[in-house]
Amino acid sequence: MLERYKTIFKGGEGEIIEKKSRFIATVRLVESEEDALAFIEEMKKKYWDATHNCYVYSVGMNREFTRCSDDGEPSGTAGRPMLDVVLGEDIYNVACVVTRYFGGTLLGTGGLVRAYSKAVQEGLTNSTVIEKIHGISLEVKTDYSGIGKIQYIAGERKLPILDSQYTDRVVLTLLVPSKDQQEVEKAITEGTNGRARLSKLSDLYYAQAEGELLVFEH
Repeated sequence: MLERYKTIFKGGEGEIIEKKSRFIATVRLVESEEDALAFIEEMKKKYWDATHNCYVYSVGMNREFTRCSDDGEPSGTAGRPMLDVVLGEDIYNVACVVTRYFGGTLLGTGGLVRAYSKAVQEGLTNSTVIEKIHGISLEVKTDYSGIGKIQYIAGERKLPILDSQYTDRVVLTLLVPSKDQQEVEKAITEGTNGRARLSKLSDLYYAQAEGELLVFEH
């Protein structure tokens, strides 16, 4: 399990013109190879009249499913350069199709490599890329005398409170980076003189996007 990784939150589209050829890059979040293949087929149908629909996708935390295609362009001038951009940006679970409408002028090998690379970069620029961080949801049960200390620790460490219940006792659910779990548990236990009961509820990933906290169940 990766401690943190970059992926797509919202896909985007970018377009460049090189010597009258149009290159349209469409970027999409994909979480399985089936998702990626369905997306590629969707783009091929949408741009059925294009000269080429070259693609790249990389799926899995170990990049188990990573493929690219030149779709009729000279070997190594489209798919591989597109993959190099994705790997260079270190983005996971992503697919990109670059659609080309030929403008009548040959670009040559170097020109094609630059054009396809630039198109993918443009598509990623117009997408929302997030960094997911591995964390846990930590349930903290305490009496009312311990709540102030727990809130202080959460505030000091910037730990979001995902849920809170106030009955005859207090039950808080904190979002804790997995790498900090032991440290946080120790701080709460010591801060409440052992009165707080702690239990891990689940593994998850979280990220910030457009000013909001996003939580993804693992």
